[in-house]
Amino acid sequence: MGTHAVSLSVALTVAGVDSSGGAGIAADLATFASEGVWGTCAVTAVTAQNSLGVDAIEYVSTDAIVAQIGSVCRDMRVGAAKT
Repeated sequence: MGTHAVSLSVALTVAGVDSSGGAGIAADLATFASEGVWGTCAVTAVTAQNSLGVDAIEYVSTDAIVAQIGSVCRDMRVGAAKT
């Protein structure tokens, strides 16, 4: 397991990045931290959005998503995942 998460449980979120921070990876990592869980992530999309709506979306390739998940799982003992 990676040195950053030695004493914490590890969770993985597979989600998009919400530029306003209200959803997606930012919200998931904040929730994990509030529960004392080390959060890891695989980014599926990057959005330009705010409370009024989504202005743009860029999707991440499946190969890159699989690589992100594999990289995390090779280094850390992921006990839970959220999609």
